Amino acid sequence: MTKSPKNHRFFYRNSLSIVFLSLFFITLIAQTITGWKEHNQELQDDNAKALELSAYLQSGHFISATFENFESEFLQMGLYVLLTIKLRQLGSAESKSLDEEEDVDRDPTPSPDAPWPVRKGGWILSIYRNSLGLVFLILFFTSWGLHLYGSWKDYNVLQILSHKPAVTVQSYLVEPRFWFETFQNWQSEFLSVFAIVFLTIYLRQHGSPESKPVDAPHMETGK
Repeated sequence: MTKSPKNHRFFYRNSLSIVFLSLFFITLIAQTITGWKEHNQELQDDNAKALELSAYLQSGHFISATFENFESEFLQMGLYVLLTIKLRQLGSAESKSLDEEEDVDRDPTPSPDAPWPVRKGGWILSIYRNSLGLVFLILFFTSWGLHLYGSWKDYNVLQILSHKPAVTVQSYLVEPRFWFETFQNWQSEFLSVFAIVFLTIYLRQHGSPESKPVDAPHMETGK
């Protein structure tokens, strides 16, 4: 008999979120400390004053590096959520069935246990039924804007250290540096999505919801 969620401890019920959120904060702190030391070394090499940690957290170097990564992850997840609505991959655990309609395609039905927007209906339901994709796109464009802002600030620091004039953000948008930072992250995200989509056709991981059952045929689509 399956236990109800209230019979499980808090960590067990939320362990996946807790572990990944903990790993995020650990690696963010590590990135901050190592980035701070690296940036200060660069400044000292150019005979500039080193930054305190609090100042570094407001610097273009930190903002750019942080949101450059956020941007690519939110783009990956947003596109993945939206493209898997219509696109298919025969045999992949990450694809919907090629022919059969799935639960995620059925129209929402109000019920006492349904989320509040479903029970409310109307325009609230219209937004809610697309809310996952919308939020990922908002997070992507917000991160892209902050990456641009941070990269622009960092570029102008380098310009000043090289005794060159600072540039406007509009001028910086045509600089290859910003787009190099952008595309080197995007391409890695697209490759990683292709890898999980394609490899789940032929490879298995026992116990993982991201894999098909170990004995499932290669050309069986979906989990």
